Amino acid sequence: MSKRIVLITGATSGIGEAAARLLAKNNFDLILCGRRQDRLDALQKELLSQTSVTTLSFEVRDAQAVQAAIRSLPEKWKAIDVLINNAGNAHGFDPIQTGSLEDWDAMIDINVKGLLYVSKEVIPGMTERASGHIINLGSIAGKEVYPGGNVYCASKFAVDALTKGMRLDLNPYNIKVTSINPGLVETEFALVRFKGNEEKAASVYKGMKPLTGPDIADIMLYVLQAPPHVVLADITVFPTAQASAAVVKRV
Repeated sequence: MSKRIVLITGATSGIGEAAARLLAKNNFDLILCGRRQDRLDALQKELLSQTSVTTLSFEVRDAQAVQAAIRSLPEKWKAIDVLINNAGNAHGFDPIQTGSLEDWDAMIDINVKGLLYVSKEVIPGMTERASGHIINLGSIAGKEVYPGGNVYCASKFAVDALTKGMRLDLNPYNIKVTSINPGLVETEFALVRFKGNEEKAASVYKGMKPLTGPDIADIMLYVLQAPPHVVLADITVFPTAQASAAVVKRV
């Protein structure tokens, strides 16, 4: 198989970083996107011995920045074969009556509008070439609502709906659309959600073995290596200790 170009948002940590490392070993050229240029530079330096890598630093919630960054790509990078919409966040764990407007805006702007802004720049090239693959990183929170999840869950339900809408609208263009919906994955997620409180973040995974970024990266690679006539459309993945959004066996 010839090399494919993959654009990964949120590539500076967690699942995105793990995906970059794995795909670099497996015949993909990488466009790594994130807010932290220093981390992008370090990851690019690490992976350049394995594949071609370029970076774009922007906020996915800033439509003009997204447009400017992606349109600035040199011609050889413009034919993006795979889009991994991985950037996302959870802010706060408050019940709806005491939730923060700032937290709500961050989740909706990044998880929903950010995904749309990036997709809007990449999809037209895919439709023109009548080929491509989009992987949207969802969550069990897009399948089940749990106490304190409210707006975060709403944002991930939106991702689920958008993924289904993409699959329908892009069906005539031979474009695959996949949703990967993990349960508990140990990344910076909990630390961001609890605003840097390491004790609260650690409690999320206490007494159980969560998934890791490389676990989800393995699934992405499997999805991308499926035959042309096969699309894994909607994948939910838990750690063995988890049975639903709220049911987790802890020891």
